[in-house]
Amino acid sequence: MKIKNQRLVYYIVCIACILLLAWISLFTGVKDIRFTDLLGDEDKLMVFVISRIPRTLALILVGAGLSISGFIMQQLSQNRFVSPTTSGGLEAAKMGILFAFILFPEASLTVRMLSALVFTFFCALLFIFFVEQVKHKNTVFIPLVGLMFGSILASVSTFFAFKHNIVQNTQEWLLGDFSAVLQGQYEAIYIILPVVVISYIYAERFTIAGMGESFAKNLGLSYHTIVYIGLLSVSLVVSASVVTVGAIPFVGLIIPNVVSMLIGDNLRRALPLTAFMGAVLLLVCDILGRLLVFPYEIPIGMTVGIIGGVTFFILILKRSK
Repeated sequence: MKIKNQRLVYYIVCIACILLLAWISLFTGVKDIRFTDLLGDEDKLMVFVISRIPRTLALILVGAGLSISGFIMQQLSQNRFVSPTTSGGLEAAKMGILFAFILFPEASLTVRMLSALVFTFFCALLFIFFVEQVKHKNTVFIPLVGLMFGSILASVSTFFAFKHNIVQNTQEWLLGDFSAVLQGQYEAIYIILPVVVISYIYAERFTIAGMGESFAKNLGLSYHTIVYIGLLSVSLVVSASVVTVGAIPFVGLIIPNVVSMLIGDNLRRALPLTAFMGAVLLLVCDILGRLLVFPYEIPIGMTVGIIGGVTFFILILKRSK
C-alpha cells in the first residue's frame, strides 16, 4: 500500500509539473502573448494556435515517446544503458532520411518518415542480434558497442552526404530543435500515441522476451514476434521524432533509469511515470533554451545533450564500481 501511494504521489507531481510547464511554454517566446490577448487580438491568437500549441504538444509527445522507447529497448536487451541514443537508433533514422533525400530529392514528410522507419527498424534488429551474440553481457560493454555501431552509421551517412553535396541539408536533423514546429508540419508526432498504447499492452511480454528466446517459448510466447513488435514501436517513435524535430539524445536513457530507481522495474507500472517524466524533461529543457539567451534560442538537442551526457557518465561510474 505504501509503494502504491508513493507511486500515486509521483504521478500527481509529474502531472502538475506538466500542466505548469505547458502553460509556461505556451506563453514564452519572442512575441509577447498573454492569456487576455487571445480574446481580442487575432494576430496573437493565430501565432498561439499555429506555433505555440503545436510546439508544446510536440514537446510532451516526443518526451513521452522517447522515454518509453528507451524503456522498451532496455527491457529487450536487459541492459540499463541501452536506448535509441546508445544503440545507433538516432543515427539509423538520420541515415534513412538522408537516403530518402538522395533517392527522392523532393521527398515528402511521409516518404522521409517511412525511409527512416525502415532503416531504424533493421538497424535495431542488427543491434539486438549483436547483443545476443555477446556471451558476457557486461553492463557497460553493450552500450559502448551500440555507440560504436552508431558512429559507423553516422560516418557512412556523412560520406554519402558529402558525395551528393547535401551536407548542409543534413544539419537540420542533426540537432533537435522545436522552433520550426508549426501546425501542419508536426502531425507525424501523433503516431506516438498508438505506440504508447501498444507498449502498455505488451509490457510484460517485452520483459519476458528480454529473458531470452528459450525462456519466452517455455511460457508459450512467440519470442521473435514480441521482439519485432517492440523494435517496430521504438522505430516508429524515433523516426517520427527525428523527421519532425531532429535528433534528441539521451532522453530514452536518463528517464527509464530514474524511474527504475524510484519505483522499480515493473514495466507496466513504470510506463505512465516514464512518459510523464520524459515530457517534463523536454519541457524544462525547451523553456531553458528559450530563456537563457532570450530573444535567441538554444536548440533543445544541445541542452538535453549536456544534461544527458553528464548523467550517462555518472551512471556508468556508478555501475562500474
